[in-house]
Amino acid sequence: MTLLQRYGLTPEEIERRSLEMVEDAMPATPHLTARERYVLGRIVRAEGEPQIADSVRFSEGAVEEGIAAVRKGATIVTDVRMVEVGTSKALLRRSGNPIITMIDAPSVAERAKREGITRSAAAIRELTPQIDGAVVAVGNAPTALLALLDSVDEGKALPALIIGMPVGFVACAEAKDELALRAATHITILGNRGGSSAAAATLNALLTLAMEDAL
Repeated sequence: MTLLQRYGLTPEEIERRSLEMVEDAMPATPHLTARERYVLGRIVRAEGEPQIADSVRFSEGAVEEGIAAVRKGATIVTDVRMVEVGTSKALLRRSGNPIITMIDAPSVAERAKREGITRSAAAIRELTPQIDGAVVAVGNAPTALLALLDSVDEGKALPALIIGMPVGFVACAEAKDELALRAATHITILGNRGGSSAAAATLNALLTLAMEDAL
């Protein structure tokens, strides 16, 4: 018997079992709505770490605002290609929401060099005219989140929802602390943890909830 035959399951069985295991491992969350817990479960599953649930924060009404934005056809903006790739193409086809990333655009590389900033920050600045009413998912670079918050503070952009989940050590926790201090609607993971998988999982959860009465 091969290892795949011994341990491998069908996609449907993997989905069912993983969701059951995540639900069993998650802490009680009486302070969350059913839809917030649904999103939280998808983040826990993507990260493989039930303890991360303690660091996830939802601003008031964030999940509902995200669902409403998706249903209105909002553009989804991501800081890096990994978040875009991790977002379900099947769900995007159903919802019709455009998704854009400019991290690898030549104009972004030129802007980053000219302004002495990271390409992630330059990409957000380049996309600022398209951020009003958008769902913005930052899953990699703290500087992208900082640039986004600067645009919000300056009144240049008003996203419908910020998914602020960069990962790392330099300015990462600080960027998310700044997000949590603001009135901007957001979902974040405090501290140094996060990443593209968490941001994409959050997007996929919102897209699912927007397309179906899952809960």
